Amino acid sequence: MCADCGCGTESGTRLTRLDRRPHDHGDERERDQAPDHHADHDHDHEHHAEHEHGRQPVTATSPGRTITIEQAVLAKNDRRAEQNRAWLAGRGITAVNLMSSPGSGKTTLLERTVRDLGAVRPVSVIEGDQETLLDAERIQATGCRVVQINTGAGCHLDAAMLADGLAALDPPAGCLLFIENVGNLVCPALFDLGERGKVVIISVTEGDDKPLKYPQMFAAADVVLINKIDLLPHVDFDLAACAQRARSVNPGLELIPLSAKTGAGLPGWYDWLQREAPEPGDAHGLVGFH
Repeated sequence: MCADCGCGTESGTRLTRLDRRPHDHGDERERDQAPDHHADHDHDHEHHAEHEHGRQPVTATSPGRTITIEQAVLAKNDRRAEQNRAWLAGRGITAVNLMSSPGSGKTTLLERTVRDLGAVRPVSVIEGDQETLLDAERIQATGCRVVQINTGAGCHLDAAMLADGLAALDPPAGCLLFIENVGNLVCPALFDLGERGKVVIISVTEGDDKPLKYPQMFAAADVVLINKIDLLPHVDFDLAACAQRARSVNPGLELIPLSAKTGAGLPGWYDWLQREAPEPGDAHGLVGFH
């Protein structure tokens, strides 16, 4: 996992809910209480173990002991993820986990997606970053309901953090929930959050060898968005080679080239969302979007 990446520092996790915009979908709807992170807590006084898994003394143990601790941490996370998944399903909320390296254009793509889809259904966002409210403020400017999770030295979101985020966000029933994970192509792949789908975003400025360098991330993905294709004439990036390499680790993987800046390829991304996240009670999914 990430015992040496800095997750184990004392920084801690912070939640910030930004003010809602007046035209926010669902403000007048009656909603059930979000999952209570503490209600079914193990009461073992290890609250931070779920959030700061690196604090486990893995670097001072034998390899066998390290593996045992990692398995225990992931098992605890998976139990929380199943609770999140059940809570989301009970409210008809479809959660999509967006993962990428820093600088892929993930937030820009999310801004455009929220603006486009927010006209036809309620959309909510949970933002994950080590520090700052910068991305949450960008999303708030779209009129979307948003909560920022700052992980401190943590390099990913986990299921317990998502549970806390859901409690703070209070997303409306039937909404589409985007979770923008911390920029990192390693650890986020390991941690189930309870989401419906995992979306990996890479950009043509990063190189077409990323699927081979970070195979676990691409093996976990349900779809890969190849962003910034408007820059293809100016960079050394082979779309066909990237697709071949990605499918060598995940044969059924769908890849969608697009540009968040120009809008090229976005219909393919929205088609994928329509298939995976139709609005409850709407047989046509994102009606009228195209």
